[in-house]
Amino acid sequence: MLDRLIVVDSVTRLGPEAQGRVVIGGSHGGVYAAYLSAKARVAGVLLNDAGLGLDAAGIAGLDYLQPLGIPAACCSHRSARIGDGFDLLGRGVVSHVNGAAARLGIEPGMWCREAARRLAAAPVPGVDAPDSVESRFPIVVPGRARASAMDSNSLMTPDDDGTVVVTGSHGGLLGRRPETAARAAVFAALYNDADGGIDGAGFTRLPALDARGIAAATYSAWTARIGDGRSAVATGIVSAVNARAAALGLRPGGTVRDAVTLLAEASTT
Repeated sequence: MLDRLIVVDSVTRLGPEAQGRVVIGGSHGGVYAAYLSAKARVAGVLLNDAGLGLDAAGIAGLDYLQPLGIPAACCSHRSARIGDGFDLLGRGVVSHVNGAAARLGIEPGMWCREAARRLAAAPVPGVDAPDSVESRFPIVVPGRARASAMDSNSLMTPDDDGTVVVTGSHGGLLGRRPETAARAAVFAALYNDADGGIDGAGFTRLPALDARGIAAATYSAWTARIGDGRSAVATGIVSAVNARAAALGLRPGGTVRDAVTLLAEASTT
């Protein structure tokens, strides 16, 4: 079984080595994470339910993978840290499964390590993943500032340096490593809080970005769909801010849209 498992903190980093293997991933269980898993042609996948959140987006990937014949399950965000694949394998408890996983005997309440053992019996699927559903788009803000929204933190590039970004990704560090907090030297960044979860994992990017002088905030998973940048801008409500963002006047309780405007104005002064 161990030869067939691959443990990652984020499925955005899957390579050819994942084909035909069972992925234990710290990513949220939303559609984009599911797409990446299917694209890598995994035999099965375990992800974090990210607290479910608005429209149960944190587990929407389970239904996405079902017609592709890929067994998938999510662990409770209150049993293992989001963004930490080894924590999921070590102490994660299954919260939701798709039909393909249920047929392998995987069920809610089961230890994820037992679910991983059962997933190892799954055949390699023969269906290709549909085209990517990921996107990014500009946000119109006053003045000369630039701001954008993206479905995944993995879309951040050096072109985003000095700008404000809203991502659909969770606010957890990958494997608790501070260097994973943001992939560019942005002025400010906002993340989905994944309902916090065990050890407050969904907020751990905030202090890490403080240390880099980057203003950062999370928005509530219950106000915007995780993995969906457009949803964050349209309906997100700020749930927590770091010290740098607070010094710029950002407070919990306001809208993500207003937060972007405030941060964009600050980036040009």
